Amino acid sequence: MIEKSLYENYQIDFSDEITPTADDYLFVFNDNRDLFLTDEKKLPKTLDGIDVDFCLFIGKYKGKNSFVVNVRTTEEYCPLRDVYEFNPDLYHIAGKAVLVRDWYISHQYCGRCATKTVLDEKDMMLKCPSCGQVHYPRIAPAIIVAIRKDDELLMAKHSYHEQIRYALIAGFVEPGEAIEEAVHREVLEEVGIKIKNLKYQKSQSWPFPNSLMLAFTAEYESGDIKVDGDEILKAKWFRKDEIIRYDSDISISDWLIQNFIDSV
Repeated sequence: MIEKSLYENYQIDFSDEITPTADDYLFVFNDNRDLFLTDEKKLPKTLDGIDVDFCLFIGKYKGKNSFVVNVRTTEEYCPLRDVYEFNPDLYHIAGKAVLVRDWYISHQYCGRCATKTVLDEKDMMLKCPSCGQVHYPRIAPAIIVAIRKDDELLMAKHSYHEQIRYALIAGFVEPGEAIEEAVHREVLEEVGIKIKNLKYQKSQSWPFPNSLMLAFTAEYESGDIKVDGDEILKAKWFRKDEIIRYDSDISISDWLIQNFIDSV
């Protein structure tokens, strides 16, 4: 996973009135949220020949103006996960760009009164000139936890993970609950056990589609593993030599697993 700050190379700004010029950074996305790259795996230098839906200035990247561009097409571009494997820095800023793109698409019209929204002059938000409703970019907080019992790590088989045999316990934070409450609830719901010594580790922006992943470690306290057979199909304790690693280190989940392995 990427551990350096986004702001090493990026400065926040926004406008729907600034237009690209030569050598600006253009983050062009299709309907599948994939990134357009040249044959050399570089960002395009121009929008010539591209049927642009909208082009929004999103700040400066490496000292140059940057724009997120939406194209209404199913033409195949490069998936963000693939971008990470050959250019993590490009993936880092592209993850920011695609989240802004999603927000701008989703709130073109007010969800309360259906009036066309306008971009605020000060904050990155779309506001309704009729009813005053404001629409900020949406981020969904989610927890992920590595649960340890002596020298073993708890992992579960999720019904929606077709290519991953076992993974860590994770889930979204519900309205009205604290993040720590979400961890205890998700663990109890998914595998039927109680945990203790819950410790926050670090976080990660996860643009698939719009999560902020909050990583924890915890220790087993009590209970027997019991899965629901729907969302969680199986769960078991793994020694470090039994864990099947992911093909990529893109996610904070891989970092948690490596952290467990290094500590045993």
